[in-house]
Amino acid sequence: MAKDGVLVRCPVCRHEQAYAPPAFPCVCGKPVVPPVRHGAAVPLTHRTGADAWVTVRCTACGRSADWPRPELGCACGTVLRIVVASDEAGEPPAHGDSGPAGTDTEAPAHGDSDPAGTGADGHPSLTPSHIPLPRTAPTPRPAFRPLPVRSAGDAVATAALYLRWLGYEDVREAGPDEERPPSGTRLAALGVLAQVEPAVRETSLRDVECAWLTAMAHSVTCVCFALCDFTPAARDRADELDVALFRIDLSGTPEPLNGAADELAATGA
Repeated sequence: MAKDGVLVRCPVCRHEQAYAPPAFPCVCGKPVVPPVRHGAAVPLTHRTGADAWVTVRCTACGRSADWPRPELGCACGTVLRIVVASDEAGEPPAHGDSGPAGTDTEAPAHGDSDPAGTGADGHPSLTPSHIPLPRTAPTPRPAFRPLPVRSAGDAVATAALYLRWLGYEDVREAGPDEERPPSGTRLAALGVLAQVEPAVRETSLRDVECAWLTAMAHSVTCVCFALCDFTPAARDRADELDVALFRIDLSGTPEPLNGAADELAATGA
C-alpha cells in the first residue's frame, strides 16, 4: 500500500480495498493530499455542487483551499465518499481562501486601490488589476488509479471505475428488467451505455452493433470495453458508428483503441 494509502471498507458489501487519495498542487508548489480516515466511507446517493468540495490545509505554507472530495468506486457498484479529517474538524477556510484552490478572495488592505483600479485622472480604470479565476472553471481530473485485474469481476469493476473517472455518475449494472447483451456485462449511467466483455475472447461485430443499437434507443453515448480485444470487423464497424473502444490490460488500465475512445478519454463526459 502507498505511504498515504488507507484501507476502505464498503458499508454495503463489506468489501475492503486499498485507496490512496490524489495529490493536488498548492499555489506554493507543494502537493496537498486530503487526510483521509482509515476505513471510513459512506455510500454516495446524491451529489450537489456544494458538497463536492472539501477544504484542505497545505502543510507546507498553511494555506487552505477547496479540492474535489475523494470518492472511490466499489466492485458492487456503490460509489463511496471517503471521509476526510477536516470534515469532522469542521475547519473553516483560512481567511482569504474560501474559493477553490488557487483563488484568493482576501479583501485588499486598507489604502489599496479597488479591484478595478484607478487611473491617473482619478477615474476608475476599465482594466482590472487582476483577473480572478472563475469558480465555475473545470477542475482537472486526477490521474486514473488502476486496480489489478485478476478475474472477470475485476474487469467489470475497472470499467465502472473508469466511467466514473470520465465523469459519468451513478454507474450501475443493467438489471434483470433491462435488455441483456448477447454476452458479457452491460453498465449504464446517465448519458452512457457500456458493453464489457470480461472473457478471454475477442469482442465480435454483433456485440458492438447490439450495444450501439441499445445506446441509440436511449440516446446515450456507447462505449465498449474488452479484456482481450475486438475482431477486425468489430473495430471497423465501431469507427463507422463512432463507438469508443477500450482494451483493459491486466494492470487495470483501459487503453483507447480508436479515435472515439481517444476523444472521450481526453475530454471526459
